[in-house]
Amino acid sequence: MEFTTGGRLEVRITAQDVGKRVSVRHLNTSGGSPERFTDAVGVLTSWQGGVLRITRRTGEVVEIAESALVAGKVIPMTPARRRGPAATLRELQEIAARGWPARESERLGGWTLRAAGGFTARANSVLPLGDPGLPLPAALERVTAWYAERGLSACVQVTTGDAAGDALLDAELERRGWTSERHALMRTAALAPIADTGADTGWVRLTREPDEAWPAAYGRTGATAGDALAVLTGGPSVWFATVPGEAGEERPAAIARCVVDGRWAGFAALDVSPARRREGLGTLVMARLAEEALREGASAAYLQVETDNGAAAALYDELGFTTHHAYHYRREPLR
Repeated sequence: MEFTTGGRLEVRITAQDVGKRVSVRHLNTSGGSPERFTDAVGVLTSWQGGVLRITRRTGEVVEIAESALVAGKVIPMTPARRRGPAATLRELQEIAARGWPARESERLGGWTLRAAGGFTARANSVLPLGDPGLPLPAALERVTAWYAERGLSACVQVTTGDAAGDALLDAELERRGWTSERHALMRTAALAPIADTGADTGWVRLTREPDEAWPAAYGRTGATAGDALAVLTGGPSVWFATVPGEAGEERPAAIARCVVDGRWAGFAALDVSPARRREGLGTLVMARLAEEALREGASAAYLQVETDNGAAAALYDELGFTTHHAYHYRREPLR
C-alpha cells in the first residue's frame, strides 16, 4: 500500500472527503499485534470529534483517532468482489423489498416509506433508492411525522461498504443523533448447488401459507400477528417449509420461508428447534425450498442475515453464499 510522495508519508484526506472511499495507515493501538502500524480501506462515513469512522466492504466499522493517522488518501470506488450471481445493489434492494413487503408504503421521491405495525425493521423502515425530492431536513421531518402517525419511530435502512451509495446519508443521520442498529449482510449464491446437497427432502412439507404451528416456531409475531402474517405471505410466489416435530414435540423441528421472484429465490425465517440442532435440518429445508424455486425458473438465491448470527453464517457459507453488500438501520433519537 503506497502513501508516499517524494518518499514521505502524507495524510491527504480531510473531513471534506466523507462519503469517499479511502485508504489510511494509522498507529496500531489494539495491542493484539506486534505491528506498529495497520491499514484500513473503506468508505469514510464520518469524521467528528477527532475520530474517523471507516466502513469496510463487509460492513465492519473501524474507528481511528485523528491523532493516530500516519497516512491517508482517497482511492477509486470499486464494486465489491463476489463469487455469487452478478447483481446490482439496486436490483437486490428492490427484489428484497418485494420479497418482504410492508403492509403499507408511500413514496417520497426516490425513497419508500414502509410500515407493518413494527414487525421487523425491514418492513418498518425507509428504503432510500435515490433523491427524496426534498432537502434532507424537510425529508426527515416528513419521515418522522409519517411514522409517528402510525405509532412507530422513524427508521432508515442504510447500505454500507465500498459498493454503497448511502455513505453521506449515513454520516448525516449519525450527526443528527440517529442511532445505528441491526447490522446485517445481503448474501447471494447460485441456487442449484443448494438444492443438490444430497439431503433427503422428503421429510419437508411445503405449503403456500403457514399453518398454526409455523408462526409459533418463528417466534417473532407477538402482538402484531396480523401484520406479521401479511408480510410473511406477501411477495410474488411464497413457500413455507416445515419439518414436523417428533411425537410429543409441540413445535416443528425446523421451518423456513422462500419467495420466488423471476430469477431470484429469497430465503428467510430459517429456524431450527433448539432440541433438534446439529441434525442438518437447516440444510434440509433450504434444499427443499431451492428445489421448488428451481422448478419455478429461479437460478439465484439471496438472503439477509445479521452480522452477529454466527451459527447461520456457518450454514450459509457451506451452502455457497457470499456477501454482496452490508447494511444497517438508523433510528431517530428519543424525544
